[in-house]
Amino acid sequence: MKSKLLQTSFFPQDHTAEFIAVGLKEAMSAWGLVEERLVCITMDNAANMIRAASVNNWPRLHCFGHRLHLAIENAMKDPRIDRAVGLCKKLVSSFSYSWKRKREFLAAQKEMKLPEHSLKTECPTRWGSRQAMIERIIEQQKAIAHVLSSDKKSRHLIPTWQDMDVLEAINKSLHPLVNFTDALSGEKYISVSFVKPVLHLFNASILKVKDDDTDLSRAIKSKILEYLNEKYSDPDIQALLDMASTVDPRFKMRYTAEDNKTIQSRLKAEMQTCNDHAMMVPPQETAQETSEEDAEAGCAPKKKMTLGSYFKTAEQALPPNNQKSSVACELESYLQSSYLDSEGDPLKWWKEHEKIYPRLSKVAKKYLCIPATSSPSERAFSSGGNVVTCLRSSLKPDQVDRLVFLAKNL
Repeated sequence: MKSKLLQTSFFPQDHTAEFIAVGLKEAMSAWGLVEERLVCITMDNAANMIRAASVNNWPRLHCFGHRLHLAIENAMKDPRIDRAVGLCKKLVSSFSYSWKRKREFLAAQKEMKLPEHSLKTECPTRWGSRQAMIERIIEQQKAIAHVLSSDKKSRHLIPTWQDMDVLEAINKSLHPLVNFTDALSGEKYISVSFVKPVLHLFNASILKVKDDDTDLSRAIKSKILEYLNEKYSDPDIQALLDMASTVDPRFKMRYTAEDNKTIQSRLKAEMQTCNDHAMMVPPQETAQETSEEDAEAGCAPKKKMTLGSYFKTAEQALPPNNQKSSVACELESYLQSSYLDSEGDPLKWWKEHEKIYPRLSKVAKKYLCIPATSSPSERAFSSGGNVVTCLRSSLKPDQVDRLVFLAKNL
């Protein structure tokens, strides 16, 4: 997989859906990209972005990372959680701004033979940072209590057993989800085909309510699942994800929600369309290029037709019925073939099987290039933040665009 940043733009207008839609169309036009060939646009859950995609009538996929973040934020709306998390933030701050307390904390860790880890703070835009903060406080609970108990002004920051029960319930529910966000945010490997399997895994095991779960853990898991299942119930998004997982040889139709015949019909139509487009491409010239002197002299050699070229033309011009039968056989052969190992590389697999499934491989290229998250564009913002610093605040927009382009593509 390759990910390239084509353009960043200065956008002084109001960030309304209409202005964004026009800006996106102008960017497509500037690069000579045809809208009809746009497979999907991956975006965050901002209302103006969703509306802009609708105005342009572009197929869209919501960032899985943002979806999961909002699902967890929705599940965290509980007074018990608000109190416990608020206490954690104050506790971390009390250690962050006192060198003396840090020294005592390190001594307590050595005395109690605890890992010499610093406390972590929460970043509001990353749900994983809250879970990391809670996990670290649970790990260092004894050392924290030892340091704070010696200071009368700070004893109220020591978590009570009720607070610890809440923190452990949060950690138990969220800890298994940490790896999924990072794994689906990559740019150099296929990620979109994992969305349906991951949602299935959440429902079947990761977030499934267990007998030993506390009431709070049950509530957190149920709210996260309810939110995700509702947001991914849209028929268009389901159809897109079904196609992506089906053309991944690791999953095929194992996690599809629709009827298998419906998906197969859509795949056959896509394969036929790809085949028709390939037939419309003019054949490449096989004759050697002549020099400028030969061309001026008018003695350019004619291209010779070989006997095999007649049969090649005859093979390409199959009757419509034979084409449909060939498409159906190709798809059936793929679905009957053995699954690729779950840790295998589907791009390498398709490279090796491209000649066996020539039409389906084109459909696979079309869908498997979609990123499951908007992390690549978020990284462009991070690069912009590194370019436009306090000491370089007078940079012109065009210069910023060039520097970000170079930073992301070199």
